[in-house]
Amino acid sequence: MAKSVVVTGASRGIGAATALLAARRGFEVCVNYNSHAEEAEAIVARISAEDGRAIAVQADAGREDELVAMFARCDRELAPLGGLVNNAGFLGGESDIEDFDAGAMRRLWDVNVVAYFVCAREAVRRMSTRRGGSGGAIVNVSSMSADNGGIGPRVHYATTNGARRTFTFGLAKQSGPKGIRVNGVMPGVIDTHFNDGFDNEGRNARLGAQIPIGRVGTGQDVAETIVWLLSDEAAFVSGAVIPVNGAFF
Repeated sequence: MAKSVVVTGASRGIGAATALLAARRGFEVCVNYNSHAEEAEAIVARISAEDGRAIAVQADAGREDELVAMFARCDRELAPLGGLVNNAGFLGGESDIEDFDAGAMRRLWDVNVVAYFVCAREAVRRMSTRRGGSGGAIVNVSSMSADNGGIGPRVHYATTNGARRTFTFGLAKQSGPKGIRVNGVMPGVIDTHFNDGFDNEGRNARLGAQIPIGRVGTGQDVAETIVWLLSDEAAFVSGAVIPVNGAFF
């Protein structure tokens, strides 16, 4: 029986790599995006070219109504839901605590944390064996900043990743009896568009030399772990948050 997976923030980076790999592993894929429509459609085209099934759905992670509408569209156009990858988020810039802006922080938490709860709610309602679903898996993407607090000017972003990590542990306990496994990944230094506004190339060169494996990570590195966690090969893995960091802490 075919199953679908919703991947939020899937137009670029880790999300795009995950969407492509999930399709290759047999999932029908909802490629969620907010503002990068062309890139999202390109991912759908690549999946279609490989005989997969995917749709691109615009939804702002900070808008509950748009997220709910996204899941409703997936109900209409894709196979029954079997997985969710909570990946969408944003950095929220860099700032010192003396310049803290409460309004900006609320937007950051809406996108990086509240949206994870909303998407998980919608996914559990569909996948729960107690509601007639066939079970499934959720993977929450966090960051190693959840453990180390990140660099100083990004402590606001790091706190959202700490919340994502905690959410993974708690949701795994709550959802296991409903036939749903919940896990997370904590990427380290990954070469994506996430740091385009902060000298991404210089950052990669500077930090890559400090990583024991000898390089920065790629979206594909993270996607391989995510899609494994979605698969039946990880059938007894739940409540785990796996570092994908090349042993760089």
